[in-house]
Amino acid sequence: MSFVKIEEVDQSYDVIVVGSGLGGLTCANRLAKAGHSVLLLEHHFKLGGLATWFKRKGHIFDVSLHGFPYGMVKTCKKYWNKAIKESIVQLKNIVFDNPQFSLTTTFEKNDFINILVNKFGISQNVVEDFFDTVNKMNFYDDQSMTTRELFEKFFPGRTDVHRLLMEPITYANGSTLDEPAITYGIVFSNFMNKGVFTFVGGTDRLIGMMGDELVANGVTIALKAKVDQVLIEDSKVCGVRVGDKEISAKSVVSNSGITNTIDNLAGRENFPSDFLDQFSKVKVNNSSAQVYFGIKKGETIEDVGDLLFTSTSDEFSSEEMLDMESKSRTFSLYYPKTRPQQDPDYTVVASMNASYENWADLDDEQYKQAKEEMIERSYNDLERYLPGIRNKVDWVEAATPRTFNRYTLHTKGTSFGTKFEGLDVSRSIFKVLPGLFHVGSVGIIMSGWLGAINYGVIVANDVDGYIRS
Repeated sequence: MSFVKIEEVDQSYDVIVVGSGLGGLTCANRLAKAGHSVLLLEHHFKLGGLATWFKRKGHIFDVSLHGFPYGMVKTCKKYWNKAIKESIVQLKNIVFDNPQFSLTTTFEKNDFINILVNKFGISQNVVEDFFDTVNKMNFYDDQSMTTRELFEKFFPGRTDVHRLLMEPITYANGSTLDEPAITYGIVFSNFMNKGVFTFVGGTDRLIGMMGDELVANGVTIALKAKVDQVLIEDSKVCGVRVGDKEISAKSVVSNSGITNTIDNLAGRENFPSDFLDQFSKVKVNNSSAQVYFGIKKGETIEDVGDLLFTSTSDEFSSEEMLDMESKSRTFSLYYPKTRPQQDPDYTVVASMNASYENWADLDDEQYKQAKEEMIERSYNDLERYLPGIRNKVDWVEAATPRTFNRYTLHTKGTSFGTKFEGLDVSRSIFKVLPGLFHVGSVGIIMSGWLGAINYGVIVANDVDGYIRS
């Protein structure tokens, strides 16, 4: 793929997309295919946003490629290309291991129903009624019922069942038991269909293929181009400023997070008071912490599962999962089968939900110590599944909410955008400030990679309609 320097971009475009997360990439691709001139600006030195990777000592570590639902197959075929679609494969061994239960599942609906009925002793009718209820949930449903109330309605007092149903979704989008049930149900019903999938070859291969298509469709891409301001004239968007350079546009799509978009790029002074009142209720979602393990060349690790939801905490608690000393983490294991390359490589990524506030004010020594302690806790848990793993690791590194904030510029390093209140703000921003659109992780547009791509399509349609009008 071929990119340009910010000094080489034209003075005017139909659309400028700020940020290259999966939503921004998809939006840019759709608009270019619709015939619009599109400029994509990314502050980092590579595309992808949080869908990213890094290299250390011959290893490639995926930061967020840990599993997505079957819907990605259809979505990538329709909105990207056949080659991307055909690289999506199922992860068939999803492991849960905690003090309440241990099991392996394909995460397919029929397998989950069988587990709930035969392992947990829940009535078949109750289980099917639960699945029917969550499958019917949509964005416009009543928000008064919480996920906790939903679980108690169908599985009263069964904290083990609550854990089975909730734990992977909390890892997927940071939701809690006390948030609207629809924020759980929509994500769960998308995942609980035909299993969990991944992309063969890793994030770097996927983003590379997407970048190639963007260029082929005529999108101009400039990296290391941080947008400092969205330009506004006569109460509508007219372009952006990058350093001293101003670039005009009929519309701007921000993939920079809804809080960044309003507070930093456009400025609150350009929005009406009633919109800002609504915006003030938006809560930023939590962040993540990760530990990356690279296995020495020539060494192998046993296939103990693709995703391990592991915890030594007595019961599920979203608050416990956010604790710096959390006893709960997901291990994503990368074998040569999912990242085939000439020199076979094995890597493991431990992922924890995390709060930015817990890490933000640590001094350098405290920060270093906290990361070392997190690495040690992850090692201890990993050794329960891979004894002797320490002797096989030649690289270990930790990332915290501060890391995610640094590389993505997300407010408080959020991994999941905002809570549900952010969705209406994101969807209505172009109605109060014409020409400004937002795409990204807000609330529950199905969450994760699938949600980001589908939201990119939705926003592209909005922008197309605006420009043509």
